[in-house]
Amino acid sequence: MANSVTQEYMQIPAVTRAYTTACVLTTAAVVWRLITNFLFFGPLGFSFLFNMIFLYRYCRMLEEGSFRGRTADFVYMFLFGGVLMTLFGLFANLFFLGQAFTIMLVYVWSRRNPYVRMNFFGLLNFQAPFLPWVLMGFSLLLGNSIVIDLLGIGVGHIYYFLEDVFPNQPGGRKLLATPGIFRVLFDMPQEDPNYAPLPEDQSGISLNGQGVEDAGQGQNDEDLQGEEN
Repeated sequence: MANSVTQEYMQIPAVTRAYTTACVLTTAAVVWRLITNFLFFGPLGFSFLFNMIFLYRYCRMLEEGSFRGRTADFVYMFLFGGVLMTLFGLFANLFFLGQAFTIMLVYVWSRRNPYVRMNFFGLLNFQAPFLPWVLMGFSLLLGNSIVIDLLGIGVGHIYYFLEDVFPNQPGGRKLLATPGIFRVLFDMPQEDPNYAPLPEDQSGISLNGQGVEDAGQGQNDEDLQGEEN
């Protein structure tokens, strides 16, 4: 079947084959924009550097903090936030969502660390939950649209509410259950602290006791050699 398709493809005239293939690949590549739009932060400059610093810092602190040992849950948060932002971005005509994703990470971290004191360029001192709003204000001062910041804050709050708030309310329950396939792919198996090895797995002991007998036989041989000397 595969050979038949390949043969039919190669029988298409060269120019027609090249142009048709280019059209198909270009159209299919549009799908990748659903992912790559989260990776683009504009041209190199102050805004790009600013976003990279915050992305690296707060993504790492989340992964090493509240998501430590929970890589599957962290990846699932990425997926949940990405899907929501894509849907909302379609209605708001937002096509590059990297900054919004960074703000989402900052928001989740700030709500999970409410007592951390922050200092913004030595000018402002405030508690961590105000950080996303300070960043939005700073973006406004730079003349940028705050719609992208509001999108990140909104999606971050939805995740925080469903994951941290609602399950702890009377009658609440956990709605964001990480799929099992994510745990298989991303989480390392945990060692059971109560595990006790079987006797045959312990060094110096074999299943039939041969190891003990051999040790005893070796000692007897040494005794005999000593007597002969």
